[in-house]
Amino acid sequence: MTEQQPYTVLGRYPGFELRHYPAHLLAQVTVNAGFQGAGNTGFRHLYAYITGQNSSPGEGAPHLAGTAGMPLAMTAPVLLEPSPVPGAFIVAFVLPAAATAAPVPEDPAVSIVPVPGQAAAALSFSGRWSEANYQSHRAALLAAVSAAGFTAFGNPRFARFDPPFRPWFLRRNEVVQDVEEPGD
Repeated sequence: MTEQQPYTVLGRYPGFELRHYPAHLLAQVTVNAGFQGAGNTGFRHLYAYITGQNSSPGEGAPHLAGTAGMPLAMTAPVLLEPSPVPGAFIVAFVLPAAATAAPVPEDPAVSIVPVPGQAAAALSFSGRWSEANYQSHRAALLAAVSAAGFTAFGNPRFARFDPPFRPWFLRRNEVVQDVEEPGD
């Protein structure tokens, strides 16, 4: 079974679940592709990285089980978010929870990014990976977050948990938005 990014549920609100995600590492790539094509284009780079196109993180650095050039465990979800570069998207996946450092990607397009622990609102939904489906759930999440008195910051992330061959009506998807609680 694929390891999923850990989190703690802090509360449930109308229209979303409030979670705390612990600090983690992302393997990510920025791609110049539209919403529909970004996931596939980016995943090719990330798949090469997790299947062994990597090298040691350096002398004495703790890293994932196994040796450099060895496959890493696949995790879920695969994340998609707008890039600061117009017309581009960031595609990422969370490295296994045991990772404190990671093998260095051989592909210069792939980068390893540390992410601090954070509170986030999440809205789960099933269905196709279309931009329209994502945008409608994104709008619903942002409205619910605002109505509950939270402040959203950063870009919302589209989290896809299932492989492309899973029937669309069985897919687990989420929109995840970093938030600050009222009074923070």
